[in-house]
Amino acid sequence: MVRIAGVDLNNDKRIDIALTKLYGLGRSNVYPLLEKAGVEAAKRVKDLSEEEVNRVQRAVDGVKVEGDLRSEVHANITTLKQIGSYRGSRHSHNLPVRGQRTRSNARTKRGKRMTIGAIKKAAAEKMGIIQKEPAAKPA
Repeated sequence: MVRIAGVDLNNDKRIDIALTKLYGLGRSNVYPLLEKAGVEAAKRVKDLSEEEVNRVQRAVDGVKVEGDLRSEVHANITTLKQIGSYRGSRHSHNLPVRGQRTRSNARTKRGKRMTIGAIKKAAAEKMGIIQKEPAAKPA
């Protein structure tokens, strides 16, 4: 199994597809990377020689991937929150950041539907919002 940038690549896949498992590498930017390394994109990972693996490793080292990229993205989001930008406030409230509508959609970002507003007392007791009142003792 070939390990590049701390990620094990699937031996049975083509190298151009297997490299997309790395965070920060997609289908569009893998091809220039392989061209730079001098490796044929159609080759399977198991068919690569040690020298070809080393060339791919050196080419990937020149690009920001995995942990470095994740930490940079996280730092950028933290900066947006600290400066009080609109995008930063959307991030901190777990809402879509890029202008999508939220009235009827955005369930993935906002989570499961929750009823807000007036509800019947019996329904509130079932959901555990209020405690059931004990029956009054006869005098």
